[in-house]
Amino acid sequence: TEISTVSTLELSRKSDGQLAVKQIDAPVVKKMARAGGIIKTSLYDTILDSGMPISMVSEIIKAYSYDVDFQREIQAGDVIDVVFERLQTEDGRVAGHGNIIYASLDLGNRDLRIYRYTDKNGDADYYNGKGESVRKALLRTPINGARISSGFGMRNHPILGYSKMHKGVDFAAPIGTPIYAAGDGVVSFVGQKGGYGNYLQIKHNKQYASAYAHLSRFATGIAPGKKVKQGQIVAYVGNTGRSTGPHLHYEIHANGAQVNPANVKFKTGNVLAGKELAAFKRTMETIQAQLDSMPKGTGKLAMLDENLQLTTAAN
Repeated sequence: TEISTVSTLELSRKSDGQLAVKQIDAPVVKKMARAGGIIKTSLYDTILDSGMPISMVSEIIKAYSYDVDFQREIQAGDVIDVVFERLQTEDGRVAGHGNIIYASLDLGNRDLRIYRYTDKNGDADYYNGKGESVRKALLRTPINGARISSGFGMRNHPILGYSKMHKGVDFAAPIGTPIYAAGDGVVSFVGQKGGYGNYLQIKHNKQYASAYAHLSRFATGIAPGKKVKQGQIVAYVGNTGRSTGPHLHYEIHANGAQVNPANVKFKTGNVLAGKELAAFKRTMETIQAQLDSMPKGTGKLAMLDENLQLTTAAN
């Protein structure tokens, strides 16, 4: 009896008449798959339609969310190219997926390439071609798959009916959509705050804090003084306070004043050097050799027959 793509149960009767059950696991091999294509409607739809598993789409979006304004920068005609590991049985059945190895997002005026690399400490991250981690101190977009419904600056307030400074960025999304901590920090406020409704603030360092408003609820365990990590779910989209529809109002505070997230230049995370950088460069070369031997994903999945062995950390 087949219980999964890779496992079957074998029943047999022992000499004493009782049944014996044995699980047999089929051998699984790791292959390289390539997906992507020309963006027509959205980055999300293009990746998904090309055959990439949905579980990986949010990982790609999160990796690029440090450097890309998805609302303003991505246009029809831009190109996404992603290489990832796919696990399959010897007869070709998909048994699961591994890691994203490489991605390229060509925005016309810049081509953002990222590579997965595991360092000598066993920590995996995405790096650009210079060996700089794509992670920044704070996320520009602390929510996946949402559209910007209102940017930072003067606007005609939808409820008050007059021009008012909008000191944050609004992301329209369904109620209950997870919201991520923009960076490592300590929760400094949780609760109701006037027109903000349910409101959360996280202090990241002496200079920066981030704030999240109109929330439906807070994640379990979120309380003043609680330490949080970047990317951790801290709350969920709602429609509380002075709000015309479900959305996240997101603010970045610099020295206590709200600032435009698009204009803040956040410090890059880990930067490789010495033997570690040399090992990363070798990994890049290996990835490039694999890329050269397989067709680009142009709306459908492309596969490479050879087993994938890419990561080479420094000694």
